[in-house]
Amino acid sequence: MVRFNWNLTILSNLKGGITIKAGLYARVSTDSQLEGYSIDAQKEFLLSYAKSKDYTEFEYYIDGGYSGKDLNRPAIQKLIEDCKNHRIDAVFVFKLDRISRSQRDTLYLIEEVFNKYDVSFISMRENFDTSTPFGKAMIGVLSVFAQLERETILERTRIGLKKRAEAGLWRGGGKIPFPYRYDRNTGTLIPISGQVELLHKMISLYISGKSFNAIGAIVGMDESLVETRILSITNTGKVPYRDEIYEGKHEAVVSDELYEEILRVNKVRSHEKYERHYLLSGKVYCGYCGAKYRYQKWGKRLIMYCYSQQKSKPRYIKDPDCNNKRWDTFEIEDAVLEELFKINLDLNLFKKTFNITTVNIKKEYKQRLEEIKKQINNLLNNIASGIAVEETNNKIKELGKEKEIIEEKLIESDQKEKDNKASLKMIKNLKVIWFDMDFDEQRRIIEHLIDKVVVNDNEINIYYNIY
Repeated sequence: MVRFNWNLTILSNLKGGITIKAGLYARVSTDSQLEGYSIDAQKEFLLSYAKSKDYTEFEYYIDGGYSGKDLNRPAIQKLIEDCKNHRIDAVFVFKLDRISRSQRDTLYLIEEVFNKYDVSFISMRENFDTSTPFGKAMIGVLSVFAQLERETILERTRIGLKKRAEAGLWRGGGKIPFPYRYDRNTGTLIPISGQVELLHKMISLYISGKSFNAIGAIVGMDESLVETRILSITNTGKVPYRDEIYEGKHEAVVSDELYEEILRVNKVRSHEKYERHYLLSGKVYCGYCGAKYRYQKWGKRLIMYCYSQQKSKPRYIKDPDCNNKRWDTFEIEDAVLEELFKINLDLNLFKKTFNITTVNIKKEYKQRLEEIKKQINNLLNNIASGIAVEETNNKIKELGKEKEIIEEKLIESDQKEKDNKASLKMIKNLKVIWFDMDFDEQRRIIEHLIDKVVVNDNEINIYYNIY
């Protein structure tokens, strides 16, 4: 296969002292004879057409022997760079499929390169010119088809993956499940003996009582990887896809009985782990290094300290030298509850804390929406009468964007109103009923009201969820 590319600059006399430079892009694939137009023919058409449009300086961008399926072509990449560096004012092609056979790539070039850097784009065959109102309107049409193309490709991919799963074949791709390798010829997973032995060692340790973290330290693996690999249903010879499980054609490395035992142990451990949760779990942060604080039994005391001081879990460490204060748990929890009870007793403090405005902003939003609708209707009447069509279209687009923003704000305002009512309902009479609540009810209130608690040596700062 022969590929060629070159750039040739042709200079002509300048008109009125103004340099107008056009990029003339031509491409043929390896099947150039079937396409019916050679590089030379395209160059001749493009040069003649650009001159007829009063362009006075030209540069050719030629991709010979390159497919239009993507943008991995030397001349098109140079064209993109020259657009970004404002070296050209317009790009000419003989036909749209010369620049790309992908609607998605074509739209990217038009919206993210040509329009963004103020470069006109003209395709001779389709009489497509983004410097004209019609050309700009066609960009919107292209956007619709590009989105349709993306959704169609995605749907086909999903259907293909599901069909493979139903047939018992692995879906392929880069994420091959441990302890297997992927055989492309058969489409199945093949066990790797050394990894199978390691998996069974991890399972044995887990069933005997070791945590995922402890197992990771023993085998030199991240805790999350240990959990994923032990609990993977693929180990039993099955293929998961989305919410469905299919019988696979690959060899099982874990029996169904052993897998059931793994799930049973995991369920018991998860319940125990949940029971060990505390009121502010995951909510308290170190004011020095930003790491989370953790609960820890210390003799008869229950304390909280920075994860950066917990060397057994390196992935949680933000600063190994952090020496922030270790607190008794009740000190932080009582301080948080005291603040919540204060808000409960003072409605004005509640409104101030949760940033509840007394101005009816929703009314203002609705009034502006009505104004926009009237303006758009008036502008549409102008278009129908042929009055300043391009300027009117631009104004309609601006109003349309403003309308979308206001509609989003209205939705946010409605949601904020609901959330604030929920917050007020939760916090009303909180001091009276708090100690009659069970842990789950108390925890739900903390989750809803408290964003985070930041602690320094002798300072506790509470940040609320402001809706």
